[in-house]
Parts: sequence; structure tokens; C-alpha cells
Amino acid sequence: MRTYLVVMDESAEARAALRYAARRAARTGGSVELLTVIERIEVVEWGGVQAAMEEEARLRAEAMVLQASAAITEEAGIQPRVTVRGGDPVEAVTEILREREEVAALILGAAAEGGPGPLVSHFAGTAAGTLPCPLVIVPAGYRGGEA
Repeated sequence: MRTYLVVMDESAEARAALRYAARRAARTGGSVELLTVIERIEVVEWGGVQAAMEEEARLRAEAMVLQASAAITEEAGIQPRVTVRGGDPVEAVTEILREREEVAALILGAAAEGGPGPLVSHFAGTAAGTLPCPLVIVPAGYRGGEA
């Protein structure tokens, strides 16, 4: 089954990418995988504080992804796969693409202002020729329509 991989955070561009992926999956009989990445927090001096901060970040990320999951289930009738990883976002996406041959496209959102974010810069730049699937960059203002 064709799977559209979306990297989720709390940004408008991630929501636009999710909207596009959900509509595309609904039209093609595919599925959506939501990936959220929790970056490691380095507070070595106070291990307990670091663990509490990481747990809080994980809970916030899981709540955000579950909310996004419910939205596309309601809108497009698709139950997405949810993946939460820790570490560097570029490395996490690269690992998922390596692990999952069914990924038909990596869907990223473009910021409405300023330059591209680190994921768009990396995957549309230095890694563009090595991707195992197409890269789709969705404008932050995408509201729907044909996908």
C-alpha cells in the first residue's frame, strides 16, 4: 500500500502537509504515516530534570500527533500510522525511509515566510538525489483542492 510520510510538529506548514497527504491518500487508496521527532535535551548536570523535560516533550508530541490523527480520520476517513522517534529529525526521517519500502512520498510543508526549514533544506538540497521516493513540498497556505 502506498504510504505518504508526513513529519508533524505544531507548525502551520506541517498541518498543510498533513492535509495534502490525507487527501492524496484518500484519492489513491493509500495510507498516511505521521512522524514526530523529539529532539534530545542535553541537561547532563541534572539527570532527573532532563528525564522530566524529555517525558514532557514526548507527552506533548504524542498529544499533538493524536489530535492530527483524529483530524484526518474525520476528514479523509484514514487511520494514520503514528511514529514517535527521539533524536535528530533529519536522521529520523532518513531511518524511516530506509526501513519502509512502502513510502510513496515524503510530504513536507514549506514555511510561509523566511527560508526553508532544516528538513526542506536537507531533503530538497543535499539529499535530493538519494531519496528512495519523491519529495512533495506543500505551501503553508495549502487549504485543499486537488491532491
